[in-house]
Amino acid sequence: MARRWTAEPDDSAESSDRADPGAAVAAGHRVGCHLDALLADRGMTLTELASRAGVTVVNLSVLKNDRARAVRFSTLTAVCDVLGCQPGDLFSVLPPVS
Repeated sequence: MARRWTAEPDDSAESSDRADPGAAVAAGHRVGCHLDALLADRGMTLTELASRAGVTVVNLSVLKNDRARAVRFSTLTAVCDVLGCQPGDLFSVLPPVS
């Protein structure tokens, strides 16, 4: 059985304003993550978010750099709780690349 890769560990998403808007598409999807902007707006580091949300820095880095193929609802909820945002603030669907 093929194993689906996720940003989450076994033990249990590119923003249009970023330098490379094609990164998410190159990763095989069009969902962009705005984690950089949200962290900057709140003056928070990725390490601080990881600590507060109970998520590893590695998993958040995968999300932030648009390499995630899936996100657990528990991770999404924890990140949104800490950042005081909604999932729609964190992600957007990018237009198709022509």
